Amino acid sequence: MHPIIQLKNIEKVYVMGHQKLYALHNLCCEIFKGEFVALMGPSGSGKSTLMNIIGCLDTPSNGHYILNGTDVMKLNDNELAEIRNKEIGFIFQTFNLLPRMNALENVELPLVYAGINKKNRTERASQALASVGLADRMLHKPNELSGGQRQRVAIARALVNNPSILLADEPTGNLDSKSSNEILDLFDKLHADGNTILMVTHEEDVSRRAKRVIKMIDGHIERDFF
Repeated sequence: MHPIIQLKNIEKVYVMGHQKLYALHNLCCEIFKGEFVALMGPSGSGKSTLMNIIGCLDTPSNGHYILNGTDVMKLNDNELAEIRNKEIGFIFQTFNLLPRMNALENVELPLVYAGINKKNRTERASQALASVGLADRMLHKPNELSGGQRQRVAIARALVNNPSILLADEPTGNLDSKSSNEILDLFDKLHADGNTILMVTHEEDVSRRAKRVIKMIDGHIERDFF
C-alpha cells in the first residue's frame, strides 16, 4: 500500500540576520490511506509549520514532499492551489465560514473553484451536509447556527470534493465539551467510512480518539505510536 503522504528529510529554515532558525529539522514521516492521526506538540514544536507544508500552504526549504503520488516541490503556485482544492479538505478551529452565505453556499465554494456546474454543486453540497447531520439546516447562515453546527458545515465543505486527506487544525478548540464530543464522534464515523484524517491538537483527551499519535518537539518527531 502506497502512502498518501511521504515526507523525506523535510527542513524548514528561517534566516534571521546571520542566524538560521530551524522550524523543522530532517523530518521523515509517512501517512497511509484510511489512517486517523493526531499531531501533537507544545507551542514552537513545529506542528503548525508541518501542517502548513502538508496542506501545501507553505513549502519546505529542503527535502521532498509527495502527496498522493505528486511531488509537491515541483509545482508552481497555480498547481499548488489546484492540488489544495482537489486533494485536501481543510477544517479550521475558527470554522472560516463566509457570514453572508448560507450553509449550502459555504459548502459549495470548493466546487465553484473547481468549475462544477450549479446543479451538480447543489446536489453534492446537499449530500455533504446530510452526511454530517445538517440536512435541515442548509439554508441557515452561520450566525443562525451553534458552534458545533458551524463546525459541521466546515467539515461538509472539507468533504465535498472527496479529498485524499482531511486536515483538521484544533477542530474542537472553540467548542464546549458536548459539541467537542459530537464533532469527535463525527470524525470517528468519517474514519470508519475510509477517510484519511490528520488532526492537530494540544489536548490529550482529543488525541486519544485518533488511532495514531505523532508527538513533535523542537522541529522533529519525538514519538510516533499507535
